[in-house]
Amino acid sequence: MFSLWLKQKLISFEQFVIDVVYGRRDDMSALLLAGGLQGLSYLFQGIVKLRWWLYRHRVLQDQPLGCLVVVVGNLTVGGTGKTPVVEKFARALRDQGRKVAILSRGYKSKAPPMWKKWWYWLSHTAEPPPRIVSDGENVLLDSEEAGDEPYMLARNLPGVIVLVDKNRVKAGIYAIKRFGCDTLVLDDGFQYLPLKGRLNLLLVDKTNPFGNGFLLPRGILRESITHLKRASYVFLTKSNGRRDTELEKLIQRHNPGVDVIECAHRPQYLQLLGEPPETEATRQPLEFLEGKRVGAFSGIATPESFEKFIWDLGGDIVYAKRYLDHYRFVASDFVELFSAGIEQKVEFIVTTEKDAVRIDDTLPCPIPIYYLRLEIEILHGADDFDEAVGRLCFEELRRN
Repeated sequence: MFSLWLKQKLISFEQFVIDVVYGRRDDMSALLLAGGLQGLSYLFQGIVKLRWWLYRHRVLQDQPLGCLVVVVGNLTVGGTGKTPVVEKFARALRDQGRKVAILSRGYKSKAPPMWKKWWYWLSHTAEPPPRIVSDGENVLLDSEEAGDEPYMLARNLPGVIVLVDKNRVKAGIYAIKRFGCDTLVLDDGFQYLPLKGRLNLLLVDKTNPFGNGFLLPRGILRESITHLKRASYVFLTKSNGRRDTELEKLIQRHNPGVDVIECAHRPQYLQLLGEPPETEATRQPLEFLEGKRVGAFSGIATPESFEKFIWDLGGDIVYAKRYLDHYRFVASDFVELFSAGIEQKVEFIVTTEKDAVRIDDTLPCPIPIYYLRLEIEILHGADDFDEAVGRLCFEELRRN
């Protein structure tokens, strides 16, 4: 009982800190915490600058792997809609004949126990190879072992290798030697300096580009806005189609002449939970939401954008539950969700695709659960995504 109480208190405190960092609270306790976090933010900024100085002056060196390395990342933590961009980019590269591997650190995946890491170090035993989430034909790990995003990418991208390892250099070498890959896509790799990208694709969330301008932990920045200069191309995500000239001027000020490609995350359909993503018989069109009483739950960095999709598509959210990003669901969560859904007379419940991969497919559902499938659409800067991929990659190959 005490452990459950303690866990709930820790979750509540973590949510409180996140709300302060994202500027969702401005009460006295939030202001006091913000003051403490600001000092830590300056310390973090100093560490980031030192790390960059060491790489820039070749004290620490990156390792070239002799193939096309595409880095997809962002300056901020969470919420830029990176996974759909990685998925669509990898699919387009695959369709143009390249042998693609996605390299991920597997955030929130189940890591080897600490004693094993110490044993490798003490015994000088070679560390195990990267975890193979997909060998291009089969998905070999679940979301808990692989991490949410790698598992989702593996499930949606047949023909693409997906590997998980914190050491992306080791994973890249493995992808080349084991699978003959000629293209590596670093998922969330903008801050991974040991493996230098030939193309750095920087994603900027147009709805909240740089938060409050502070680095972690006071703000959401991982590094200074001045590091926009490292981007080969900038993708403005979550666009509503209207140009933001001030944001574009800021980008051009730090990276003159960089191409800016504007895109939006577009809902495609609703997929019934527990069915393979290619099972069209259990899909529902977006019109299915119109006028329906629905419940919604999510464990993502920016739940507001997900809930707005439902409202904009005509759904009436009568019950919504938000969890921490990458929250690992337990049985009691669904008891609560279904009880609230029955009480509110919802017709079905909607979640995100990223959350759906963390739910047991055999979960008994007294109320149907659907996840909302999103894909990327190019709005400005390229005629379509395939053209963008061709322009980005093949021009870069000719240049090198």
